Amino acid sequence: MGKRSRTKNRAAAATNESTEAAGAVGPRQPCPCGSGRRYKACHGAAGGPPPAYVARPFAGFAGETDLVALRELVPAATAPLRLKDSDREVRLCTLLPGATPGMVRENGAIWLGLQVQHNYGDPSRDLAAVLERALGHAEAGESGSVGLPEAPGDGPRFTDLVVDGPLEVTVHDDFGFWLDDVEDRTPEMDAALEQASGAIHPTVKLAGVESAYWTNVGSKEHLRWAMPEDEDVLLTALARLHVRGDDVLVEGARLVGMFRAHGILVPVWDLPVGTGAEVLEEPAKAFATALAEALRDDSDLTSAERSAKSSLAGRQVTIR
Repeated sequence: MGKRSRTKNRAAAATNESTEAAGAVGPRQPCPCGSGRRYKACHGAAGGPPPAYVARPFAGFAGETDLVALRELVPAATAPLRLKDSDREVRLCTLLPGATPGMVRENGAIWLGLQVQHNYGDPSRDLAAVLERALGHAEAGESGSVGLPEAPGDGPRFTDLVVDGPLEVTVHDDFGFWLDDVEDRTPEMDAALEQASGAIHPTVKLAGVESAYWTNVGSKEHLRWAMPEDEDVLLTALARLHVRGDDVLVEGARLVGMFRAHGILVPVWDLPVGTGAEVLEEPAKAFATALAEALRDDSDLTSAERSAKSSLAGRQVTIR
């Protein structure tokens, strides 16, 4: 090391020591707020701390698992919402044109988009902010797109504004719902719709169980099942079923891993090509019953079950 570098390092060390001696937080030290970030990237940043991250933003909402699936996994779907303080029509959508966060339609109805480009740390508060802005536009008789250009701050959360309850999800084959209320469709609209819909993988929501979605991605078929249970408890139950061979839904199917999205786990099965959604209905019901029993089992895991749990834990991909 050269003399100049040694001198520079000694000076920097002395500065850090004097800073720490004075009781201040060094820029490279963990931020005292507990975020896990360095101080210079959190409360010591020039623009102030980044928005707080919420690990499970839709916890407590009865439709949590479907909402997460629509936000992260399902290409084209809608669900009606009821507001606590208004009878205005509100429609939850997976994706709106241009990934727009919200829209006020000509008839005053509000559409909310789940698959958006912004991420301010708490999707529940983001969604509520878009909804409030859309309500303001609608009350003023204004229609059009509604964005969210900045973090919403300490406003209400999604569950503060909507009536709690399961979502009545309708999965669509394309984005034709974008033009449901448009009477005078133009060739340009139809062309844009066709282009957007061309990227959609066929998807079906199973009817007999909660929040399970079959999809065909061309070379493979999958079942992706959003589950609300605590992660460790669910992994334990899945490990018990795996060791017994009770996680095989149909011949040739295999539980290959899981997504972690907004605080919940979404187990994923690979399915033989040609399986389809209909044949999964009864096996999925049987699996749900077996899973409920495994969740109630509080006995110690066997060595085989511990190994299976460790393997499942290592096959997780975090989306959010």
